Amino acid sequence: MGIVYLIAGINHFVMPQFYMKIMPPYLPFPLTLIYLSGVLEIISGILLIINKTRKVGAWLIIGLLIAVFPANIQMSIDQYQFLRLMFYLSILRLPFQFLLIYWAYLFTKQTI
Repeated sequence: MGIVYLIAGINHFVMPQFYMKIMPPYLPFPLTLIYLSGVLEIISGILLIINKTRKVGAWLIIGLLIAVFPANIQMSIDQYQFLRLMFYLSILRLPFQFLLIYWAYLFTKQTI
């Protein structure tokens, strides 16, 4: 899980234009928020890799997944307006977010 979020966080700096497309229009400073979420994903990924900090990293990921959920909703709204197939795929992604939260929660219970 740590490697996944480390790569995802780096991707915020490599391809910020992708994330700009899914930012809800009501949020101020979208590029700053994209970079901030990228930094948090990188930090979380590193914390998840280290046994002693795994629980902290998992809680940080849970908070981040909750915080970015509006962007997933915005992506579904935008996809509905343009591409119906992508809309259905983005709708399927919404419950997947809860599975990711649960997966991170399991890391908070590890005693390693």
